[in-house]
Amino acid sequence: QLQAFGGGLVQAGGSLRLSCAASGRSFNNYVMGWFRQAPGKEREFVAAITWSGDDTYYGNFVKGRFTISRDNAKTTVYLQMNSLKPEDTAVYYCAADVKIDRLLIQRRSVSWGQGTLVTVSS
Repeated sequence: QLQAFGGGLVQAGGSLRLSCAASGRSFNNYVMGWFRQAPGKEREFVAAITWSGDDTYYGNFVKGRFTISRDNAKTTVYLQMNSLKPEDTAVYYCAADVKIDRLLIQRRSVSWGQGTLVTVSS
């Protein structure tokens, strides 16, 4: 199971840190990622991190504002979001898969958390 939390209301330019706690799986074997879905839009890739933490991937829109990290001892992945914009408003989902390519294209093998709402006011 994946449980995401940390969303909330923040003003433009502010910061939030999302967390996703994993349980019931061998966390270290999984690539972890974040996706988001804004109202009326398709779910899009935000960031991913390999099991070792050595490799990270980001959506084009991130442009250095977000940082993904993980703590394997705590089986938790984080998304630090800075310089937030109103267009970042969305439900953010954490996700897991054993392979990065399957995670990036949202294959059926991907496991999903329940989502946490981030609202950025202008």
